Amino acid sequence: MSKFLIKVLFNGIILVPFLIWFTEAGWLSSIVTSIGLSIIAYLIGDQLILRKTNNVVATIADAVLAAVYLWVVAAYMDWSLSFGELLFTVIVLGVVEFVFHRYLGVLDKDMKQHP
Repeated sequence: MSKFLIKVLFNGIILVPFLIWFTEAGWLSSIVTSIGLSIIAYLIGDQLILRKTNNVVATIADAVLAAVYLWVVAAYMDWSLSFGELLFTVIVLGVVEFVFHRYLGVLDKDMKQHP
């Protein structure tokens, strides 16, 4: 399974239920929001920042990106996402991102050892 699809799956498992639980979002808008965040975070956090820095910096960048993205989407969609709910969601996403980045590091190491 491609790295991007794994990221979309993990983000979706967390973000879709949280958005439905914390906001007035429906299934479709939650899924679209999750996919949008996954695309942006993969391109910026995983392909740019993680390659140039380390896991901790990339995880923090992904968490900040997720917070800003979710705050903007919630404001645009007029969802009632409180700061505490946003912070909780971003922390959980950050933990998953940290694990995902570690997984990417293991994959890259394996690819270099066994071409």
